[in-house]
This record gives sequence, structure tokens and C-alpha cells, in this order.
Amino acid sequence: MFKKDNTRVGLLLGLLGPIVGLFLYYFAAFYTRNVGFTEFLGYMKQYKSLLTGVSSISLIANAILFTVFINGRKDRIAKGIFIATLLYGITVLLIKVIA
Repeated sequence: MFKKDNTRVGLLLGLLGPIVGLFLYYFAAFYTRNVGFTEFLGYMKQYKSLLTGVSSISLIANAILFTVFINGRKDRIAKGIFIATLLYGITVLLIKVIA
């Protein structure tokens, strides 16, 4: 898949994984109900429990990426994904506590 084992690539993938998870959650749960994406983001802002569900799905996307690269012996890429996952999780936690 990737010839180079690079932490930066892992960080990039780790930051993109949750975005893909966010869109998957939106298309699975809200798009079928004719809810626009900006309205969906407004719901996430208003209902903190929705933020928890979306972040869980998003972090599962990173867990899948992490597992793929660990099994492929790309440890630095997996390390970057892990760091991005921690940053994402801490950010979501701060948003829930502060806002």
C-alpha cells in the first residue's frame, strides 16, 4: 500500500479518517431523512450526545486504519494514526466540557 513508513503520512491519514467517518455517519443517519450537511453540523452543536456518537464512529475509522497498518508492519504510519486519534479524542472531550 505505502512503500514508506512515515509518521507524517500516518498523521495525515489519522486526520482524514475521522472526516470520512463523519461523512459516513451523516449519509447513513441523516441524508436519508433529507437533512442538509450544515443542518447536521448544527444538530451536533446543539445535541452533545450526537457529538459523542459521531466521534465514536469517526474514531472507529481510525482504529481500522491503525489495525491495517500495524498488521502491515508499518509501525511509524500506525504511530501517526495513533497520535492523530489521541488529538481528535482530546479535542472532542474539550468541546464537550467547555461548550
